[in-house]
Amino acid sequence: MKVTILCVGKIKEKFFSDAIDEYIKRLGRYCKPEIIQVPDEKDPGECSDKLVTAVKDKEGEKLLKHLLPDALKIALCIDGKKMSSEKFAAHINKTGLKGISHIQFVIGGSLGLSDNVINACDEKLSFSDMTFPHQLMRVILLEQIYRAYRIISGEPYHK
Repeated sequence: MKVTILCVGKIKEKFFSDAIDEYIKRLGRYCKPEIIQVPDEKDPGECSDKLVTAVKDKEGEKLLKHLLPDALKIALCIDGKKMSSEKFAAHINKTGLKGISHIQFVIGGSLGLSDNVINACDEKLSFSDMTFPHQLMRVILLEQIYRAYRIISGEPYHK
């Protein structure tokens, strides 16, 4: 299974980069992990809804170029479906059993995902009702994917 995290912006903090690198290394024994970063747009700060939408749309255009028709595309959204780690593992496992060999997880920038990207995805997933920094979300997602593969493999994991 190929697992791609498609995201907006570069990681600036070394501690996030170190954690991401560690989980990418660990995941290598279970799947083919990949991270694709697209450039973020300048954050206009306090601005109108129209400007926020314009920024998300520009970032969205860059993300849409990487979405593949034969992959399961999952947008990370606060209003997405919530599931336990065990159910997440089962979902990844069922995806492979259906013959889908590529999952793309999509993480937006600091303003979120454009409607065009959300609509282009097959599913929406939420990790919490809370909002997390998009850079931290990469680490959280990678940890949960790693945990899922340990569950699928029948290996011990922290509960």
